[in-house]
Amino acid sequence: MLADKVLFLDGEAMVIDKPAGLPVDPPRRGGISLKNHLDSLTFGFQRWPMAVHRLDQDTSGCLLLSRNPKAHARLQQAFEANRVEKRYLAVLEGVPDATEGVIDLPLAKVSSREEGWRMTGSPDGKAARTAWRVLRTAGGRALVEFRPATGRTHQIRVHALEGLGIPVVGDAVYGRADKAGMLLHAAELVVPRDGRPAIHAVAPIPERFAAAGFGHE
Repeated sequence: MLADKVLFLDGEAMVIDKPAGLPVDPPRRGGISLKNHLDSLTFGFQRWPMAVHRLDQDTSGCLLLSRNPKAHARLQQAFEANRVEKRYLAVLEGVPDATEGVIDLPLAKVSSREEGWRMTGSPDGKAARTAWRVLRTAGGRALVEFRPATGRTHQIRVHALEGLGIPVVGDAVYGRADKAGMLLHAAELVVPRDGRPAIHAVAPIPERFAAAGFGHE
C-alpha cells in the first residue's frame, strides 16, 4: 500500500515513495494509476491529495502531493519558479568520460507516426540544465547523481543520452529495455515554504538498484 510509503506528511503536503511502474496519471488505455490509491492517502482529511508534479511511470521515488487547493497552488509555484531541489540517482549503460559536470541542453518535443513522441535536444527547445556527478562504477556501468535545475519532461533521460552519450539502464525509449526495469530514482526532494519549514524527503534506493550491483550510493 502507498500509505506505507509516506516519506513526509503535514497539514499541507505529503511526499510518497512512488513505486516504479505506477503512472501518476490514469493511462489512456486504462489500468491502475496513482488515482486508484488516493483514498488510502487522506490521513483524516476528506479531500483526496493531488500530485503537484509528475514522475515518469517507470521512475521511482519522491513524489509531492498537496492536501488542499491553496497549498497546491503555492507548491506548484515553487516548482514553476525552479525553487525546488531535486536529486536523482540513475545507473547508466556506460561510464562517462568525466566525473562531474553540467549539461545545458534545451529540450523540444518531436513526434512521428512510426515512433510516437519523444524529447530531444534542440536550440529551439525550452531551457534545461542538469548538474551531474559519478558516485560509483561497476561492471562497465556508472551510478550517477543528477540534480536538475529545471523540470522538463524526460530531462534526465535525454540529458544522459544526448549530454553524456550514455542512456539510463532500462530506458526503453532512449536506450533499450531491461528486465530489471529503468534504473532512475527520485532520491531526494526539498521544497521551500514561506513561513514554514521546508518539505524534505529522502527515498531509499530501491531493490532493483541493489540487484544491479548498486545498492548504495
